[in-house]
Amino acid sequence: MFEQLGLIGCGLMGGSFALAMKKAGLVKRVVGYSKSPSTTDRARQLGVIDVEAPSALLAVAGADVVLVAVPVAATEATLKAIKHLVTPQMLIMDVGSTKADVVQAAQRALRDQVGSFVPAHPITGREVSGVEHAEADLYSGRQVILTPTERTLTVQLQRAETIWNALGCRVSSMSPESHDAAFAAVSHLPHVLAFAMMNSITGQSHGDEFLSLAGPGFRDFTRIAASDPKMWRDILLSNREELIAQSKLFRQALANIEQAMEKSQAQSLEDMLTLASETRAHWRMGAKRK
Repeated sequence: MFEQLGLIGCGLMGGSFALAMKKAGLVKRVVGYSKSPSTTDRARQLGVIDVEAPSALLAVAGADVVLVAVPVAATEATLKAIKHLVTPQMLIMDVGSTKADVVQAAQRALRDQVGSFVPAHPITGREVSGVEHAEADLYSGRQVILTPTERTLTVQLQRAETIWNALGCRVSSMSPESHDAAFAAVSHLPHVLAFAMMNSITGQSHGDEFLSLAGPGFRDFTRIAASDPKMWRDILLSNREELIAQSKLFRQALANIEQAMEKSQAQSLEDMLTLASETRAHWRMGAKRK
C-alpha cells in the first residue's frame, strides 16, 4: 500500500493508472496535476484524483510513487520541475512509447536521483484521449515493458514490478535501445502506415467517394489513424532513426509484391501472401516466441 500517488498528466493513461491503483487498493490518496487546470478539475470530479495540485512539483510533494503521463517530448521539462523533491525512496515511472530518449531526458533532468526512475511502457491505449475515457481495467492483462539502466535502483525496479503485477499486467524488461527497435516495427510503423493510408485516399479527387464504400477491413486497418496527432508526432520524431529503418524494410517488402504483380508472377505473389497469412494466423498477442 502506497500512501500517495503523485500523478502528472491526468489523461487517458495517467487517469487509468490512478483508477487501477485505487481499484487494487494500492494507494490511499492521489494528488494530480495537468497542464490544463480544467483537465485536473475534471479528473477530481470523476474521482480519478483526490486532490488537485497547482504544479507538477506540488503533485509529488509527499508522494512515495509518481507517474509521469505526459507526451514524451515533455518528459525532461517535467522531471526538471520535480527534481528538487525527488528522493531515493520515491519511485518514479513514465508510460512513454519510446524509451531511449526518455532515459536520456531523465539522466539530464534528475542527475544523481535518476536511480529512482524506472522507465515503463504499458502496451495498451485507445485511439481516444482524455480523462473522460480513463478506465480502471485499461492495463489489466496487458504487457508492460520496463527498461531499467545500470543506474536504476534495484529496490525501485522491484517496486515497479510489484505494482504492475498487482494491476494484472505481464511484466518484462529489456534495454531502452532494444525496446525502441522493436516498437518501431510493431507499433510506430503501423501507425505511420495508417496515417499515410488515410492521406493517400483523401488526397485523391474521388477520395470521399472511395471512403463511402469502405468496409470492415478498411475500418480495422485504419482505426489507429484516429489517434492523437500531437502525441504521435512526438513519438515518431523521438524514434525516427529506428522508424526510418523499419520503413525502408517495409518499402522493400511492398516493392517485392508490386514487382510480382507487374510481372504476373502468380506463384511468387502467392508465396509472399501465404507467408504473411500463416505468420499472422499463428501470431498471438503477448505470446513468447519459441
